[in-house]
Amino acid sequence: MAENGEEKLLAVARHIAKTLGHNDNMADDILQIFSNFDGRFSREKMADDDRRNSAALELTLKSLERQISQYVAADQPIWSDSADSAAFLDAIDDLIATIRDWTPMAGDKSVGACLVRAEDLMQQTMFRLEDEFRTLVERGGESLELSRAFRSESNGNLSFDSGAEDDEDEEGVIGDGEEHQIPTAQPITDYDIVIDSLPSGTINDLHEIAKRMVAAGFGKECSHVYSSCRREFLEESLSRLGLQKLSIDEVQKMPWQDLEDEIERWIKAANVSLRILFPSERRLVDRVFYGLSSAADLSFMEVCRGSTIQILNFTDAVAIGSRSPERLFKVLDVFETMRDLMPEFDSVFSNQYCLFLRNEAITIWKRLGEAIRGIFMELENLISRDPAKAPVPGGGLHPITRYVMNYLRAACRSRQTLEQVFEDNAGVPHQSKVDDRASSSSMSVQMAWIMELLESNLEAKSKIYRDSALCYVFMMNNGRYIVQKVKDSELGSLLGDDWIRKHSAKVRQYHVNYQRSSWNKVLGVLKLESGSLAPNAAVKSMKEKLKLFNIYFDEICKNQSNWVIFDELLRDELRISLTKILLPEYQSFVGRFQNVPEIGRHDKYIKYDSEDIEARINDLFQGSRGSGGGRK
Repeated sequence: MAENGEEKLLAVARHIAKTLGHNDNMADDILQIFSNFDGRFSREKMADDDRRNSAALELTLKSLERQISQYVAADQPIWSDSADSAAFLDAIDDLIATIRDWTPMAGDKSVGACLVRAEDLMQQTMFRLEDEFRTLVERGGESLELSRAFRSESNGNLSFDSGAEDDEDEEGVIGDGEEHQIPTAQPITDYDIVIDSLPSGTINDLHEIAKRMVAAGFGKECSHVYSSCRREFLEESLSRLGLQKLSIDEVQKMPWQDLEDEIERWIKAANVSLRILFPSERRLVDRVFYGLSSAADLSFMEVCRGSTIQILNFTDAVAIGSRSPERLFKVLDVFETMRDLMPEFDSVFSNQYCLFLRNEAITIWKRLGEAIRGIFMELENLISRDPAKAPVPGGGLHPITRYVMNYLRAACRSRQTLEQVFEDNAGVPHQSKVDDRASSSSMSVQMAWIMELLESNLEAKSKIYRDSALCYVFMMNNGRYIVQKVKDSELGSLLGDDWIRKHSAKVRQYHVNYQRSSWNKVLGVLKLESGSLAPNAAVKSMKEKLKLFNIYFDEICKNQSNWVIFDELLRDELRISLTKILLPEYQSFVGRFQNVPEIGRHDKYIKYDSEDIEARINDLFQGSRGSGGGRK
């Protein structure tokens, strides 16, 4: 023990001299100074020690070369025999310790030469250790029983698919002569699962190798070989889940129907990856690199980076793609999936190497929010630019009314998500134009603005009707449809009771305006002039008025029987209202007419009785096929 301590003291002195001296002469001078204080530092003494140390190192190195070389050159895997693997690891430990202990004496030429040989031997050893590490990872996955690949605390064992098309070999993935296949995860919906991708014994062996490689300064190489093997597992798993490797450009050029299907597959793959595959890989890497946190973090990042980027690239392609309104609902699905997976991104990618993945996920998620707001802007443009071309036959529902209202009703099923999207937007466009209430949410303001755009567009379209009464029927139909759709959906709570009351009143006013513009002239001819007329003049006037009534009434009934009131209740209300205002006036006029004796035969002039009038009114607004009268 004392002799060993003296050797270390001499080695330290030699190291100090080498460090302080700028050349060999200066180092010799420093050692000469040391020898003046202690004879053990004399040139002769140290020369003897150098020779003795060099000889000892030479013997140690030769012994290690003999032990290690037989394993490095072996044709069979070293870890196929537990005794061989244990002996190999012991020899590596001795080599690491030898290099570490003798490095301070590297200034001695003989020792330095031996250390160069030791480093060469170490590099050969690490190359072989890499191969053994890779073999253990690959064969560990192959030998794992399929029934144990998935383990769920709540549901027991689940199957694990190797990708084979038959079930002939259920106990293993490959046979002796079969091509290598990587076991991959089937699509599932229960995420309370951990995948044990490697047997426990294999994990322990990998951990022992990783410790030696990190101690020898080959930690990055160990991480790379580990990640290259596990990366294949994740890539194959994503492929098995149906997710294709697509560039952003390929996604954007994909037909919309194909992209819808791809989004469905992406949602499943993203959930399985973030909730099952990545956490399981984190658990595995922490066991393999236990106590080696930096190597574990680097390895995990390299394993998951490619698959994560594949998932995020697809998301980004959706976010920067077309703003066509029909894409809203699938973009919402992607947005909600990313939102729900944010806690997983935060927990799984929390180390320094993975921060860029988490930050990229947050950026793309926000970009999806921008895409959703952009889609609503495109909807606004679609409404504003929809031209007033040919009028809808019979004053029925305009297609844009149906489209916009059903679109908004469907969108409101994702109200919570849309509230979040619009609240995240800096500033609220159109708020001053629509609603000055400070309590209005961003989404309610957005919906009210779209309603205002739709109403303005419909008013412009109503002006292409030549008949003002038909103009009011058109606005009544579309206004009633809008109010009903609002009342029967989340739009009602977003726009509020005041909005519903205001627009219900508008519909009633259209009703009044229709009656005035269409029926006032009919009612006008039934009014008798005040004052006294000569009997002959009064009789002539009444005959003329009854004749005009028949003409006007026939004309209106003929025209308006093809007009449309899509809502059955509104149609009944309108017919009842017309009956109430017209029938009493007509009955009064006819009664007075029949009491004039000078007229003679009354049936010559009275074309309709009360039942006929009511029947003709009930035939109004029947519409015709294709007139937009259907309600959906």
